[in-house]
Amino acid sequence: MGVTGLALRAAAERPRVLLAALPGGAAVRLAAERLLRLRDWPQASTPAQADLLLVAGPDCPGLRAALDRLWLDMPAPRARVFARRADEVEAVLDAGSALLRSPAEQERLAAAAEAGGGQNGEHAGQGHREGDGGASSQAQHERHGGHAGDGKTDGADGADGGGDGHDGEHGDGDPPEVEDGGHGDDDQGADGHAAHGGHGSHDGHGGGEMEMPGGLPMAGQGEDRDGLTLDQLHVPLGPLLADWPTGLSIRLVLQGDVVQQADLEEPAAHTSGPAVEAFWVQPWLRAASGEPVPVGEAMRRRAAAHLDSLGRLLSVAGWPAEAVSARRLRDDLLCGASRAAVAPRLGRLARRVGRSRTLAWLTRGIGVVTAEEAREAGVSGPAARADGDVTDRYRQWLTEIRRSLDRLEESSPLQVAAEESPRGLWNAERPPSAALTALLPRLLAGAEFAAARLIVAGLDPDPDELALGTGEMAHG
Repeated sequence: MGVTGLALRAAAERPRVLLAALPGGAAVRLAAERLLRLRDWPQASTPAQADLLLVAGPDCPGLRAALDRLWLDMPAPRARVFARRADEVEAVLDAGSALLRSPAEQERLAAAAEAGGGQNGEHAGQGHREGDGGASSQAQHERHGGHAGDGKTDGADGADGGGDGHDGEHGDGDPPEVEDGGHGDDDQGADGHAAHGGHGSHDGHGGGEMEMPGGLPMAGQGEDRDGLTLDQLHVPLGPLLADWPTGLSIRLVLQGDVVQQADLEEPAAHTSGPAVEAFWVQPWLRAASGEPVPVGEAMRRRAAAHLDSLGRLLSVAGWPAEAVSARRLRDDLLCGASRAAVAPRLGRLARRVGRSRTLAWLTRGIGVVTAEEAREAGVSGPAARADGDVTDRYRQWLTEIRRSLDRLEESSPLQVAAEESPRGLWNAERPPSAALTALLPRLLAGAEFAAARLIVAGLDPDPDELALGTGEMAHG
């Protein structure tokens, strides 16, 4: 076996997987994260780190160009596979490993890349040919640095811990400091978020001005809040970042390291195929349609949803070991684990996370939403009861998880108007995530860029709910 064959075999044995979740693909993402952890396949947080691109969820035509950009930014050897349903994940991962191992396939990809068609047709024999014909020239120059959804700056998301925090399982994901109040590594945690600044230029902000290499626009100028004239840079967040609400896109205007303005973009067009599942609110949707749903089932889903949000925040904050702990608990709950099996582990997680002075220091004073502001904005659920900043909200999640665990055995029928869904009281006309998302522009404006992703993760709206509110997506 030659050097090339050995390199391909090494990549295929334990590939680094970039997981790109699409709207409506929460169940597929969860299955993929669990299986990757069981296989000990590390998740990549940027295309530059990845060998295998796993696209999880139903086809979303509006995100095909973004997926092509991810693919173009991945180095060889590489493979791209699609899992539309949760039960497809295992076979798709095996197929991706086989593609990485195949010299003929890698030679074909290299030849296609040289011919300008490097984004075509790496779909593990599933018959999916999305994006064939390639990304547009505009999409090819829209390179984003530093995020799994955007581009290629190596290590820019290192503090975010990637998708599932596998490094934490091997002892490499210790927090900057835990419980003892030391701040020896606090700068590391903050710098990890400052590194998110490596984003490229984007349509709508180019205006024909000169560009620097890599598609980054030359900064314009504007007056900041102190009356000074400073350079302005337009920076996107989303829609396919690691540890980010699926499909959410926000465009920021930065002056220095301060967000001057944040604008939400319209979500990408959802699939026009069969209706897909809005995973986290499924028990409430079923109950609203007249199906008898036990309260215990809804509480299990709600606790798992809060653990999913907590894992995302911990990963963004640079604490992958505890992000893994939260996600293990989430997966065990979704697999039907009893309260007795979960409660002791939750207690340990709650003590470590809830008492961590460093995590509180990273999140204190950012994204403040008072109880009065929440009421005026129509926010309910944990975000309203927290009555404060990101620190208050993740501690509220821990409280809500414990309360939900105490009710896992309740068999009475779920009353939609009485029992909150994970993000608040369910209302099909205005889902709770609509109010959370509407808060983001105000919370981000004036914040330091290093805090932007923490603010978003601390609210963690579910864009799939928004599609339900407009009738574009139904539950399975």
